[in-house]
Amino acid sequence: MANIILVQFGKKIREERHKQNLSQEQLAEKAGLHRTYIGMIERAEKNITLENIHKICKALGLQLSELFRGLNG
Repeated sequence: MANIILVQFGKKIREERHKQNLSQEQLAEKAGLHRTYIGMIERAEKNITLENIHKICKALGLQLSELFRGLNG
């Protein structure tokens, strides 16, 4: 089973993406990442790097602290 923090983080990415009515492909394009990578993050299949977290934050127009708020691992 995936680490709980990865599950929570993936859920947060999906929620923020949906709030902005973005597809995985649109978010991936804005972040300079591959669509399948976004899906893997959302499904907690990848342990994402800080560099890529930063790219996703920028693409979503969020601060790092906003993305991590509420995660309890």
